[in-house]
Amino acid sequence: MKAISYSRYGGPEALAFGEVRDPKVGPDSVLVKVRAAAVNPVDWKAREGYLDGILEAAFPVVPGWDVSGVVVRPGAAVSEFDVGDEVIGYVREDFLSRGTFAEYVAAPIRTLARKPRNLSFEEAAGLPLAGLTAYQVLTRVLEVKRGETVLVHAAAGGVGSLAVQLGVHLGARVIGTASEPNHDFVRSLGGEPVAYGEGLGERVRGAAPEGMNAVFDTVGGDTMKVSANLLAPEGRLASIADGDVVNYGGRYHFVRPDAEDLQRLSELAERGAVSVHVSETFPLERAADAHRLSQEGRTRGKIVVTVDWETESAEPAPGSA
Repeated sequence: MKAISYSRYGGPEALAFGEVRDPKVGPDSVLVKVRAAAVNPVDWKAREGYLDGILEAAFPVVPGWDVSGVVVRPGAAVSEFDVGDEVIGYVREDFLSRGTFAEYVAAPIRTLARKPRNLSFEEAAGLPLAGLTAYQVLTRVLEVKRGETVLVHAAAGGVGSLAVQLGVHLGARVIGTASEPNHDFVRSLGGEPVAYGEGLGERVRGAAPEGMNAVFDTVGGDTMKVSANLLAPEGRLASIADGDVVNYGGRYHFVRPDAEDLQRLSELAERGAVSVHVSETFPLERAADAHRLSQEGRTRGKIVVTVDWETESAEPAPGSA
């Protein structure tokens, strides 16, 4: 099959488009015909070797953990999905090798849920990793409750934009940091925007003098330090960007695949409680350009890579390698 892969750590130039081995489909997996795969910051961080201390790379590595597509072959033990089912997935394993920037991916059923019927494949591909991150942090780590005030950093980004919507769905007042051009976008999600930069603490205190019940940090560094000082008594702090959060009494969270959580997100999307904003799409062969854009760090919503099926490759044969 055709895919994007890299045989060494490096910049976007390390990514190559070409033929790779067809995936094997284990008993508890399904073969998914990929329609779209979202780009996440973790993709380029993994490509540059920043995750080498926790995830072994079996080169060549096909990048990508987010996917939307169609089941074309269930594994021998799978009863949850049938041929033709449209699915989404956060297809992460504990090593780097078999990613989603490909025509096909063998996805464990623990990573999958049914695709929201009201979202396009491009929109749906942007839901799993970012949505699960936001959902798990808000509901499990920060345990946000109705009537609380929550601060979400980078509120116009992939994780932040979904966190704003989920916070509003949970009944919280959500304040979100964003650049001035993205303030209307944050308002459209139900959040109250405040500008980044010097004086951030004062602006947030002006909007909520009583302090934050919960802060969702997606930036780390000085932003996280400022956030710790904005908490109300008994306020909670969580970060997905900086492990030093524990030094400020907070918790660090690394998102994990969870089929039940993902199905819940799919249902919320179908009810209109959350939506995915796709800022730009790239064909699979231009995945390096998608990585470059992601690394700039100024994306509103999600960047998505799509697979062109007008010139269709043959489906991998059962047991192929």
